[in-house]
Amino acid sequence: MSIKERYWNYSLIVIILLLGTLIFLKIIPFLGGILGALTVYILVRPQMIWLSERKKFRRSFMAILILCETIFFFLIPLSLVIWLLITKLQAINLQPQNLLNGIENVADMIREKTGYELLSKGNVSTILSILPRFGQMLMEGITSFAINVLVMLFVLYFMLIGGKKMEKYVNGILPFNRENKKDILQEFHRVVRSNAIGVPLLAVIQGGAAMLGYFIFGVPSAFLWGVLSCFATIIPIIGTAIIWIPLFLYLGAIGHWGNAIGLVIYSAIVIGNVDNLIRGILQKKMADTHPLVTIFGVVIGLSLFGFMGVIFGPLLLSLFILCVEIFREDYLKN
Repeated sequence: MSIKERYWNYSLIVIILLLGTLIFLKIIPFLGGILGALTVYILVRPQMIWLSERKKFRRSFMAILILCETIFFFLIPLSLVIWLLITKLQAINLQPQNLLNGIENVADMIREKTGYELLSKGNVSTILSILPRFGQMLMEGITSFAINVLVMLFVLYFMLIGGKKMEKYVNGILPFNRENKKDILQEFHRVVRSNAIGVPLLAVIQGGAAMLGYFIFGVPSAFLWGVLSCFATIIPIIGTAIIWIPLFLYLGAIGHWGNAIGLVIYSAIVIGNVDNLIRGILQKKMADTHPLVTIFGVVIGLSLFGFMGVIFGPLLLSLFILCVEIFREDYLKN
């Protein structure tokens, strides 16, 4: 290769990297929608192939039909849950004194039992002053969510229309041999399908078990806390404890120690074992991913991709481990 050809090659690589970096930085606000479209595409891909190739329906018509299916079974239920949370949080924001009383009761109980001033009234008032800003952040999050939903539907439509061409192009640029490409793509599909189905399923089951406990032991607004427990399941290690531990303290602060202790026992035995049981079943049925890969993957993914990091964080870590294994098998053993 001549110096001129090497110059062209290196210049082209630099141009690709610079433009790719610039494009990536500009699409970061819409990354959740793009990753969401990719997740839904992987889930509905067999259905699209069956309808368009075996049954010979028009791809454009089937793409619109699958978009409607996505809206009905995914977006509408999620929007209703978010609307419920907004309604409840607005009520708290409009009546902050109720929240102030509960926090002060907990602080007084801790001071009486231990002599330690956990929260002064000044600190509590400062926390409550943040509520208006929290409401503003909530509205910004809702706006971002709505925009990413539109991006997801738009991108998903074109993925469904040109899915085969897209897959062929990606397969052609992967820097692996045929066998390794097959392993990479299988791992990609396996982890995405496992997390896209398993994470919501685990959240609904564990959140439902938590909600039942909140009803049994007299937690106010049990339905709201049950829904929040569903979302809390994605937090590594801590999980639903971030919800039921403050509820335990609240019940104790208002003098309902029987219910408070019962809630702790129920949460430790029932909610914790439901988590372990469902995770074990999902790993056997879908993807036998090591728990450490899932935990660290979620931590990494949430910081990189936001909510979609629950799916793509473990995927990123799994693909990294697979690439290291491919390198070891192909180069270090020879």
